[in-house]
Amino acid sequence: MLRSVLISLSESEAIQKLIMHWPPAKKAAQRFVAGETLAQAIEAVRKLNEKGILASIDQLGENTTDSESAAHATRGILDILELIETSGVRANVSVKLSQIGMGLNDDLCQQNLSKILTRAKLTRNFIRIDMESAQVTEKTLNMYWFCIQNGFNNTGIVIQSYLFRSEKDIAQLNSAGGRVRLCKGAYKESKNVAFPHKADVDKNFDHLTIALFESEKMAGLPISDRDGKTPPIPALATHDEKRINFAKQQMKVMRLPKEAVEFQMLYGIRRDLQKQLVKEGYQVRVYVPFGTHWYPYFMRRLAERPANLWFFLSSYFHK
Repeated sequence: MLRSVLISLSESEAIQKLIMHWPPAKKAAQRFVAGETLAQAIEAVRKLNEKGILASIDQLGENTTDSESAAHATRGILDILELIETSGVRANVSVKLSQIGMGLNDDLCQQNLSKILTRAKLTRNFIRIDMESAQVTEKTLNMYWFCIQNGFNNTGIVIQSYLFRSEKDIAQLNSAGGRVRLCKGAYKESKNVAFPHKADVDKNFDHLTIALFESEKMAGLPISDRDGKTPPIPALATHDEKRINFAKQQMKVMRLPKEAVEFQMLYGIRRDLQKQLVKEGYQVRVYVPFGTHWYPYFMRRLAERPANLWFFLSSYFHK
């Protein structure tokens, strides 16, 4: 119930205006957002790298309403790629397609995505295409296949375990050797397209984890590159220790090396677990968001875990 309310609030423009001008909210958001500027994000990544943690930088913003906004967002992503290259930080880039024109003009989105992937190739980097709500899952996957068909193999996709369709999508991606970030999903979805109960989402996450491991083993274990940009085939994005422990155990059963998987987490969440996994010899990548459009992302983080909401409220009462 609380999760549904918070996700609904993340889509409210009126509440967004109220929250974004409320100092306690801005302070609390700093836990989950690396800053409002690219320079701040790069510095946050540098500090993660010093701890042996890789990063994926995300320029916050989604659902652009005009072509100029999409072009502006695209230029921002190109700047991220350039600064990663010149700064030498170990990071790749995550992109929401609705930020660069999907839903506004699909041809425009393809053009902007091609510019990004071309620049990423020139800087030897990797682009992860984020998954958004179930309403655009098919369209997002079509954009991914457009990339592959046009020779952009420096890209990967995100699949959400709460969607019924994900098993079929994983099978198709596995047949093409696609690099997949598996997460549970953070949007409010209809029970017609998504598992309504957490236990079923978790069970499907484990099931899809096995499918990704099997695909990787058949592909000959194409692991990540040494500069920390290109991940292995499976990237498991979760803070759920049960899911992580299941993956570890499955890797032992299948005799997969630790380098065969990348555990991914969100900036500011479960830093203790990030540190522990690095100490155990696993590759860890943290999703590092930055920018002024932090409200929808922040609200989804509150919705995911009650502990995040209590952190937000305590920051207000102890201000």
